[in-house]
Formats: sequence, C-alpha cells, structure tokens
Amino acid sequence: PHHHCTRHRYRHRRKTHHLRIPPRRGGGGGAKAEALRITKRDEDYSQWYSDVIMAAEMVDQSPVKGCMVIRPWGMAVWDELRESLNTKIKETGTQNAYFPLFIPMSFLSKEAEHVEGFAKECAVVTHHRLTKDPNGPGLMPDPAAKLEEPLVVRPTSETIIWDMFANWISSHRDLPLKINQWANVVRWELRTRPFLRSAEFLWQEGHTAHATKEEAIETAREMLDVYAEVCADVLAVPVVKGTKSPTERFAGADDTYTIEALMQNGWALQSGTSHFL
Repeated sequence: PHHHCTRHRYRHRRKTHHLRIPPRRGGGGGAKAEALRITKRDEDYSQWYSDVIMAAEMVDQSPVKGCMVIRPWGMAVWDELRESLNTKIKETGTQNAYFPLFIPMSFLSKEAEHVEGFAKECAVVTHHRLTKDPNGPGLMPDPAAKLEEPLVVRPTSETIIWDMFANWISSHRDLPLKINQWANVVRWELRTRPFLRSAEFLWQEGHTAHATKEEAIETAREMLDVYAEVCADVLAVPVVKGTKSPTERFAGADDTYTIEALMQNGWALQSGTSHFL
C-alpha cells in the first residue's frame, strides 16, 4: 500500500510594535486600521507572519478555539493551489472520491501503531442528539441518544479508505488503485498558527494500492515531485526534497519522503509529505 498527503507545522513566539496600515479603498479604515499591530520581521518572525496575514485579511480569529476563519483573500490562494495540484494529481491517473467525516472508533483501534502519532488530538462524538438541561438553562447531550460506538472526527482517512479498498480490490487486475480526497480534518492542536497548524484544516490526501513494492515506492516519489513542482511553479517557493529519519516518519510508514522550505529566519518548514506504507 502507498499513501501521500500534505500537512504543515510551525512554531510560535510573540513580540509586537505599532505600524500604521493605510485603509483599503472601499473598506473599513480609520481607527480599525490604526489599531493593527505588525511585528518587525527581524524581531520575531513567527509573530510577524501572524500579524501580516491578519492585516492582509487572509484569515481571522474564530469563536472556536484553535480554529480559523479563512477570508476571501486566503480562500482565493487555496482555490488556485487546489486547482493546480488537482490537475497534476489527475494526470497521474488518480481519481477523486470522498469518504465520511466520521470514523468508527474500532477502525482506529485496529491500527494502533498508525494512530499513535495523533491519538491525543482526536475529537470524539459520543451522542447524536441534544436535549434541554433539566438542571438549568441551555442544552446537554441527550443520555438516551448515546451512540453504540463512538465516532472519531476525521484526523486522517487511512482506516476508512482502506476498509473500502478491501471491498474494491479482489485481484491483481484491480491494481493499481489510485484515489485522492480533498477534505477537512480535525486534530486538536494545543498550539496553533493559521494555515500552518490549527485544530481544523483543509488538505488533500491520496491513497494508492499496488501489486509490487517497487511500483508503490515509484508512485510515492512521483507525488513528492508533484508537490515540489507546485510549490516552485505556483507558489514560487523553492523546496528541498529528502527522506525523514525513522523518528520523524509517518507512524506506521516504511519511509516518509518530504519537501522542506527554508524560511527567512533559518527554520525549515515541512511543506509536503509522501509515504510508502
């Protein structure tokens, strides 16, 4: 089996200074623009990044802790990136599909090694209905609506996709099978940063099955090349391709191939991964 997916991570520090932002034509200005605060890049790179994307109206804070609201400017970037990457993915013979947001707990329990890396970040649904709280105002989970089996809100889709692959693959004639999914996933991150690390984020995950190890590895490396091309040609971000160390590779993978971008503060940012499982 082979799997490829994308995910971003970042670190966090904080320090600010005042900078006046001219109001946008036709948009709010005045006191609101004057109140924006931008950190100097050479003082605190992480906070500078956060301040800039907020001032550019790409993202906004959400009433849900750890989640973000992607504003039209930010969504436009994602749409362009998705369109370009989706075209290249289809050129490899991969087809798009969609799988449930909810995954039975038993599915993840079967793949303990695979899930170990993010088990502490999983959100779990235990009831399917709310009811009035008899002890006061508000609502509470209805005790009579408890699920027979808890459902995990999708942290990644390996378990449910491969359950379906087992139904779709009956012989070598059904191989290779290449499926891609554009979706949102939830991982309850304690420290977040918009677009790079958040409790809910948009992503693409591809899953392919092959008759031979060599073909699976070739496909995994092919997808890494696709990610590198999109970063360079669409985002104008050069990256370095490599292989993760055993301690850094995806849980349950034999090998994890990665592209890393070098940021202006000297940090490396994991910008895409492809796994041979």
